[in-house]
Amino acid sequence: MERLKRLNIYFKEMYPIVPRLGLGVMIFLEIYFIVLLNHGVGKDTLLSYHSVEGQSAFYSFFVQHDILGMLICSFTVFSFLLWLRIADDFKDYELDKRLFAFRPLPSGRVTKTDLRIFATILISFTLLLNFLFMKNFIFCFILYTYGSLMAVWFFQKHKIAKSLPLALVTHNPVQILLNLYVISYTIMKYKLPVFDITNFMAVLTLYFPALIWEISRKIRAPEEETEYVTYSKLFGYKKCIRFVFILTWVDICTNFILVWRLSRLSVLLLFLNALWCSYCFYDYAKSPGRYRIVSKVERYTYIQESLMILTIVGFLLFGRI
Repeated sequence: MERLKRLNIYFKEMYPIVPRLGLGVMIFLEIYFIVLLNHGVGKDTLLSYHSVEGQSAFYSFFVQHDILGMLICSFTVFSFLLWLRIADDFKDYELDKRLFAFRPLPSGRVTKTDLRIFATILISFTLLLNFLFMKNFIFCFILYTYGSLMAVWFFQKHKIAKSLPLALVTHNPVQILLNLYVISYTIMKYKLPVFDITNFMAVLTLYFPALIWEISRKIRAPEEETEYVTYSKLFGYKKCIRFVFILTWVDICTNFILVWRLSRLSVLLLFLNALWCSYCFYDYAKSPGRYRIVSKVERYTYIQESLMILTIVGFLLFGRI
């Protein structure tokens, strides 16, 4: 019971379960429907089913559309991101004791043993679900293998831990593997083409926001720098801002390609959101001490992903707008 109380403290402060579970569902649904709709799988196909004699309509629909698989896929996204959060806390433990001693793990309010036991149960349960019920288990296995290598610094901690760019290059591609896990499930379920522009853009559409956020959270004004290594400390905040500005427009172009067939209105709104974020980059470059740029990037990302979800819902309900 005491262990559960300590874990509850950790989840409240580091990884709120309900919002993050909702995020896992949103990530899955966005990739899933973007791939389907761009491949011409429409509302009629998504809602049709054949009644099974002696079974309810709900059961027939549930089985024929593999709702269980969709739930497992969504849970796997949530589970994997939770595990990465725990792995990061283990990797940064010594540094956090100096710079972020108030956090649950370095403060001792939750122990390493608590998190090891929980992570073992979580990973085992997730892999078992995928092994028993998912045709794309191999992609899940690859995802967790890569995640495991990340957790041990690819056995090169003495090199990677000292280099922030090297850590980015080796760790950030895990988002691509997570996207591939969802896309592989979608392709197998509906027997879609494997190699085409839609799937390529779908791989990138959630990779770039993760990359932009990862860099932005480690950009600080000169007077805010500490012994904590940031990109702005290594390269200067202005160069970092220019880099995330370029990434933002590359990212929004992938969104334009995926959304163009679904909603011209969404393309306009995504464009305006990118313009607003670009202004924030410009404003921060002039006066970096007034706010943290990551706060603006997070707002931009939430708006962007919400627009993508609304585009999908709008297309299914009303067709192209």
